[in-house]
Amino acid sequence: MSLSDAPAFSAKPASNSNRKPLIFIILIVIADVLLFDRDPGLNFFLFANLVAIGLLICSRRALSIPLISTLLVFGLVVSAPLVETASWMGIAVGLLGLSCMSLGAAGLIPRQWSDLPLVLLRLFLEAPKRPFRQSSYRWLQRSQKPSSQKVWYHLRGWIVPLGFAAGFLLLFAMANPLIDKSLRSIDLTFLSQLLSVWRIGFWLLVAGFLSLLLRPRLKRRHARRDKSATDLPTLEDGVFGRAALLRSLVVFNALFAVETLLDLAYLWGGATLPDGMSHAEYTHRGAYPLMITALLAAAFVLAAMRRHGPGDKSALLRGLVHLWIAQNIMLCFSSILRLDLYVEVYSLTELRVAAGIWMGLVAIGLFLILLRILLHRSNDWLIALTSATLVITLYAAALLDIPAFIARFNVAHSREISGMGIPLDANYLAALGPASIPALDTYLVSQPADVTVRRIREELVWRHFQHSRDWRSWTYRVERLDAYLKKRQLLQDEAETKKTNG
Repeated sequence: MSLSDAPAFSAKPASNSNRKPLIFIILIVIADVLLFDRDPGLNFFLFANLVAIGLLICSRRALSIPLISTLLVFGLVVSAPLVETASWMGIAVGLLGLSCMSLGAAGLIPRQWSDLPLVLLRLFLEAPKRPFRQSSYRWLQRSQKPSSQKVWYHLRGWIVPLGFAAGFLLLFAMANPLIDKSLRSIDLTFLSQLLSVWRIGFWLLVAGFLSLLLRPRLKRRHARRDKSATDLPTLEDGVFGRAALLRSLVVFNALFAVETLLDLAYLWGGATLPDGMSHAEYTHRGAYPLMITALLAAAFVLAAMRRHGPGDKSALLRGLVHLWIAQNIMLCFSSILRLDLYVEVYSLTELRVAAGIWMGLVAIGLFLILLRILLHRSNDWLIALTSATLVITLYAAALLDIPAFIARFNVAHSREISGMGIPLDANYLAALGPASIPALDTYLVSQPADVTVRRIREELVWRHFQHSRDWRSWTYRVERLDAYLKKRQLLQDEAETKKTNG
């Protein structure tokens, strides 16, 4: 039985319209309690899942129990990296997951999975127009109808009793010193904190985000022009005609063949470079420009191999495109090798890790373009697979402790430990934060006399314990480091005790 055939579990639409404003206000209050002026941590995970529950409660559709269960599990999975640590990558994946849940609760998930990236794009493109839509003016008009007048009638009935009560209380305070002292002891400074500009701005930001999710709208699609209605040649046909494509691909393959042969000789074959040029210079200068080259090549292939175009009909052009994509993939692997050789000499940084990941993504993207051509798939299919690859990469990177990995790598490959490479850049490890502490401990085991590294290690420990201990800021990464430091301190105490007793 499919999810759509399962028994539905939902409230009536009439009650839904009354429930949505209440859930909206409750979520803003929860955001204020969990997130405002708090260090990021477990609070982001909790808020993301509470918003997910709110989306299901406010759904205008009758949701089946299996669908509700699926969406809840999906929300837990996509927000799981926020338990590890509240990184920008985990937050991005969590926001993307909430957007998908909003579409699912509203019945806007497309039947074809390859159309999902386009639907998400339409959702985000519509967001800036939300305050200016005609529905906003309708809401303002409805607020002036008799129902709102009834509310004002009931509120008006409290003006006299509250006004006279305030006057009587003021008179009693003047007559009774106990009441006067009690009233003066009331501290109203919390109101200035509650109504601060930053807090109100935070409420407005959360309100805008929640309104986008609770009532998703998609940007309208414009009708495509029918090209069969005219026989006039277009600029696109001239620029990407058969003759232009054939000449371009022949020239491009020749140019790329030169670069590929040079890389095969000097990078993969280990040939001796000309005098005055080192392998480090050769590898460093080529890594990033080759990525731009591959991206431009991918854009050209997508434009040249459009459906029903000259490149799609000619076997010769397809063969040249296949050869060119293969050379581009080879250049991506050469860029990765260049980066690896450079890292071996000059150590690892966060930027170089990001560059390596980016190079791998470009290589996968080129391979998917090749698959798209071979399997005769649409651009929507290509965009969907590329987007899925990017999201999976962000998800994995959000779960990994990249600063700790970089610190361990640099310590293991430093000249003091391995005997090769460059001396350890302890200042850069300090910039990575407390995640470097275990790696520095490994370094100090071999180099106990290094006073600079020991001082940096103590500063990082101090910074770690300055992290908020509020339960809302808890993360599994901080908890692991806490456990490591406690175990390390316990071992040191035991060693000192044995030394003293001995």
